[in-house]
Amino acid sequence: MEEIIVAVRGGGDIGTAVAHRLYRSGFKVIIIEAKKPTVIRRTVSFAEAVNSGRAVVEEVECVRVENIEYCHNLWKENKIPLLVDEEAVSLEQFKIDILVDAILAKRNTGSNKCKVPYIIALGPGFTAPLDADVVIETKRGHNLGRLIYRGRAEENTGIPGEVCGFSEERIIRAPMEGTLTPCKNIGDMVQKGDIVAYCNNLPITANLPGVLRGIITKEFYVHKGMKIGDIDPRGEVHYCYTISDKGRAIGGAVLEAILYYLNVRGEK
Repeated sequence: MEEIIVAVRGGGDIGTAVAHRLYRSGFKVIIIEAKKPTVIRRTVSFAEAVNSGRAVVEEVECVRVENIEYCHNLWKENKIPLLVDEEAVSLEQFKIDILVDAILAKRNTGSNKCKVPYIIALGPGFTAPLDADVVIETKRGHNLGRLIYRGRAEENTGIPGEVCGFSEERIIRAPMEGTLTPCKNIGDMVQKGDIVAYCNNLPITANLPGVLRGIITKEFYVHKGMKIGDIDPRGEVHYCYTISDKGRAIGGAVLEAILYYLNVRGEK
């Protein structure tokens, strides 16, 4: 395969699923992250390398680098480099062939301004082909993973997808602005009413029984109503450490979009 470099902007659980799929498919991948990632599912997010220096998800290792010169060394070691670059200015210094916007901010945070030959955007906030070459549907349901070459993904409803009949109940939100202190770890089983964290010494409790699938890192400054955790009512602990069905679907869709661009559409 011709050497193709793909930058994935956002190393949360979905961005990680994309990077993982592309790495396994032979692409050279670099992850671009913020200084303080708002990551919930930290055990399956390469963004954890921002704070710890490295992160391993399903036997693939991601290592934080301080500048783009180190990327080639890591690729030779079969690892994924992560660069902290909030404004993505490094993309102009590096020969990036394809950019995947996996921030999932529900809006375009500037990827359309990056000088990259091909841009793939995940979720709402983008219109193809105006500010991305292709948009991928991220909402659970019949259209999950659909490639959109003209138009937009479904608008964000603010209502989480259902798992075992639970939707909003699965989500743990900050009751106020302040500093978060978790008292449960990802993978812990919880019951309804259990305290999972404190915000400014105010206890935050679980809304249903299940496994704590994700919670934001300690000492993170949160705002009122912000999503800070996720309970999985299925109670399968190993789900906390593996890429989700949604992540795999979107990762496969990104791979399809890239191969179509390289092998079919790019020749027209």
